[in-house]
Amino acid sequence: MAAETRRSELRRYRSWALANGFPDGVRDARFLELVQQIEGGVYHGAPPITLLVDGAQAFDAMLKDLATAREEILLETYILRDDRIGTQVQTALISAVQRGVRVSVLADAMGSAGTHESFWEALERGGAVVRRFHRFWHMPFEALRRDHRKIIVIDRKVAFTGGMNIGEEYGSSIRAHSDSGWRDTFMRIEGSVALELAAVFAEGWDRAKGPPLPGLEYVSWSEGIVVPPLGSAQALGARALGARVKRRLGLRHDRKRGRLVKRVEESAAEKTVEGDRAVLVLDSRPGRGQREMIAIMAALVGGARKRLWITTPYFAPPTRALQLLMRAAGRGVDVRLLLPGPKTDVPLARHAAHGAYSALLASGVRLFEYQPATLHSKTVVVDSFASVIGSSNLDFRSLWLNAECNLLLFDDVCAAGLEEAFLEDLKGSIEIVAADWSKRTVTHRIHDIVARGLRLAL
Repeated sequence: MAAETRRSELRRYRSWALANGFPDGVRDARFLELVQQIEGGVYHGAPPITLLVDGAQAFDAMLKDLATAREEILLETYILRDDRIGTQVQTALISAVQRGVRVSVLADAMGSAGTHESFWEALERGGAVVRRFHRFWHMPFEALRRDHRKIIVIDRKVAFTGGMNIGEEYGSSIRAHSDSGWRDTFMRIEGSVALELAAVFAEGWDRAKGPPLPGLEYVSWSEGIVVPPLGSAQALGARALGARVKRRLGLRHDRKRGRLVKRVEESAAEKTVEGDRAVLVLDSRPGRGQREMIAIMAALVGGARKRLWITTPYFAPPTRALQLLMRAAGRGVDVRLLLPGPKTDVPLARHAAHGAYSALLASGVRLFEYQPATLHSKTVVVDSFASVIGSSNLDFRSLWLNAECNLLLFDDVCAAGLEEAFLEDLKGSIEIVAADWSKRTVTHRIHDIVARGLRLAL
């Protein structure tokens, strides 16, 4: 009971104050312990990681690995288009089925609403099992709750995750064609973390009424741990890693709250971390993991000592979060936000961000707006060491309504790569300065105030 009470306290913004008190910030050993107490997950030793900040390179790597699959492909995405890129992925999935690979495809019904029915039918005829998350006529009262995760797991050994959906706009190379495409970030990762991402996939798959995935312990959306019969996944070493996933995704029923919550064992931390290099999966969905995600983001802000660089396409966080960013800048941290410029797919969300610009600028936060393409990347990098890469935006929808998946990495090499990409993006960005910002038109100011007021509805 004492551990549960302590964890409940940590889930709130108190995590910021605790991290703020660590002399070495995110590099302090106590910071890793704090995050583990908040999230209740297990650390994976940092495996080989490849940052993919160019869409064309990302899809080339993805298609190459899909072609090597031998047992299983799990693909979960918000948007799966039936355009050139989507068709290439479709062809790769069908080819995998033909060589004996089990293929499961989960796409969000709303995000992929523009994809023609013939695309899904072709996948199913080719042998893939397809489910669409929260189809309107199946779950009309769940229309606001979407599956925003982007996960691909191959043979439970290799995984891709980040912010990229599957479509031509994400597959364009903005480095070569600055007037087209979307700027996004994906990553390729190997090792035991891939099995945990498979378990995250299985949670949404279960919600969408997908058939059991052999040999994988995973969380049923409403029923707790599910252990299907062990099938061909035995050859993948699923049993060898199953204990780790079980500890990571152990549940108990909390009658007071009336829902399933994570169980944290005092001894749950894995001893697979090599030095300071570690990876933690941060997955959330309505009713689970949301407070933990908010608390960890607050801890990262509190643990920043030199720099805190954030890239996000939809910036409409709670007022309290803005205050934490401003306090970080006030104590001398180099706080920079890279946000969308005129090329945005949600102008109202951009105005909601604008509604916070004046206060942020006054506190010393530096603001940049990306110009070459539509910004869709979601990353955080702190003190050249701690990084977050995933699907979550800094808005109400991601924090409370969507199923999301992010990776928290403690790794100098990964952080250096993100910082390099951030600085490269700044070359194509315009910095917003207070003197110029105060000259914007009255109409613009009104739009900003209204959009900021509507931020909970975005």
